Amino acid sequence: MLKAINLTKTYGKHQALSQLNLSVDKGEIFCLLGQNGAGKTTTINLFLGLIESTSGEALVDGITVKPNSNKTTKMIAYIPEVVQLYGNLSGVENLNFFSRLAGFKYTNTDLSNFLSKAGLQKEAHQKKLSSYSKGMRQKVGIAIALSKNAEYIFMDEPISGLDPKATIEFTKICKELSSEGKAIFMATHDIFNAVNVGTKIGIMKEGKLVHTSNTNAINATELQDLYLKTI
Repeated sequence: MLKAINLTKTYGKHQALSQLNLSVDKGEIFCLLGQNGAGKTTTINLFLGLIESTSGEALVDGITVKPNSNKTTKMIAYIPEVVQLYGNLSGVENLNFFSRLAGFKYTNTDLSNFLSKAGLQKEAHQKKLSSYSKGMRQKVGIAIALSKNAEYIFMDEPISGLDPKATIEFTKICKELSSEGKAIFMATHDIFNAVNVGTKIGIMKEGKLVHTSNTNAINATELQDLYLKTI
C-alpha cells in the first residue's frame, strides 16, 4: 500500500504539509480534494521522491521513499495535469522512448496494445503528438504507466480541461486499472468526478487532512456541502 505517517513538510516558516496520515491499498482510488496551496501536490511530490519530508515518512509497499527512492520509483508512475510529451513524435514513438527510459524494451505491437488498453484509438497511434487533444495525451500518459507495470499511479488534476466525453473515458480507464489491483492517488478539484471515480475521498486544508470518507458513504451533494464548509 501507499502510506503516509505523520508526514510533514515545511519551507522556512511555511508549513506546506502537517502530520499527514493516510493509506491507499491496492485496488483503491484515493481522491484528494483541496484548494490551490492546500498541500495536494506537495503530498504527491513527497511520494515521488522529488522533495524530502521535514519529518514523518512516505512509504511505498512498505519502503520509505527517502532514502530509497531508487527502489520506490520503479513501482510508481506519475500523470501530471499536463503530460509532457514530444510533439514531433507519434504516440507509439513517445511510448517507446519513455518505456525504454524506465528500462523496458517492447515491440511495436506491444506498444500499440498499451495505447489501445489506455483507450487511444488505433488510428492515432502513428500520428504526431502535436495533433493530439489533451484527453489523447492523458491516454498516452496512462499507457506509459502501463508499460512500466506500475502498481501505484499518482495523478495531479488529470481531468482538468477535459471535455465531458474525455472525462467519462478517463474515469472508465481508472476504474479498470483499479479492478486490476492498481492503487491510484489522485489530486483533484472536481468534487463530482471524485465521488464517481474514487473509492476514498480526503479533503485537505492548509496542509492538513481534515476529512476522509468512503465514497459509498457520501453523495456528490453531501460532499460539496462538506467541502464548502471545510474550506
